[in-house]
Amino acid sequence: MKANVKACDEEYYTHVEGIGSIPRDIYKYVTSDPMGDLPRFSIHIVIQHTLFFISFLVLVSTGLPIYFSDVFWSPYVIALYGGIDIARIIHKTGAVIMILASMYHLITVVGGTMLKILKKEFDLKRTQIPRLKDLYDLIDDIKYFLGREPYRPKMEKFMYKQKFHYFAVMYGSFVLTAAGLALLFPDMAAKLLPQTIGKIFSPVLIGAESFAAFFQDLARLMHADEAILALIVLAFWHWINVHFVPGRFPIQWTFLTGRIMREHQIEEHFLEYLNNLKEIPEEREYMRNLLSDNNLGVPSPESGKSILADVPDIH
Repeated sequence: MKANVKACDEEYYTHVEGIGSIPRDIYKYVTSDPMGDLPRFSIHIVIQHTLFFISFLVLVSTGLPIYFSDVFWSPYVIALYGGIDIARIIHKTGAVIMILASMYHLITVVGGTMLKILKKEFDLKRTQIPRLKDLYDLIDDIKYFLGREPYRPKMEKFMYKQKFHYFAVMYGSFVLTAAGLALLFPDMAAKLLPQTIGKIFSPVLIGAESFAAFFQDLARLMHADEAILALIVLAFWHWINVHFVPGRFPIQWTFLTGRIMREHQIEEHFLEYLNNLKEIPEEREYMRNLLSDNNLGVPSPESGKSILADVPDIH
């Protein structure tokens, strides 16, 4: 399959062999199933997201009331869990699940990437690895929302926002896990962080404490503050961007079905949609019929008709 930009309008039309010239705003004409039309996540990612999501909510709802035990609402929340001792057990269980889900994810990502490299199927553009194009997409997207550009940029499977979400979660998971393990196993943390390491820090910073004691205080602060930050990001950024935006409110089912709506993918992940046209014969046929039925192809100067099936089909 060859995909090249139509010379008559580089921004609006993308010509695809065997299908025709696809307008940038074709998403306005397509039909979409709210449960998803096209593949986005594997079953492994769906399971990992579910485990991480549930364990995170459990950790926040048990950990913050314990940390802020002197706040008026804390005793009521702890009482819902049957007391502080049970809340601590549930919190530790949630932590184990989150750590296992993170390990499962790393094994899937690293193992899957190695397998694709061996099969010569690895495509950097379809990963979460940041690229310079993401910066250009961000700039062009800002221009679009300010009315300076007529169309959104043509973005890959994972756009700049999703990559930022992903690495923010990775960073937050590392901080929460490292600080949580230090609080759960203080003796082991003290052995791994001997007092001599504290010599690299200013005495004013550490005071009379050993570095191990200083790190315990720091870990307690990091654990709580990172949990609050993660909750704010999840509730006021991730959920709003994923579920509450127009066209996907009140919920986007991708996190459960592993599939994305056709309209959503074309609008925000146009380049990934071109990959799906290459890989899914039924989608090629759907787009070919859509262009033909709505006369949306590029007008031919000679005939005044749309150029749709003048090139060979994709095999």
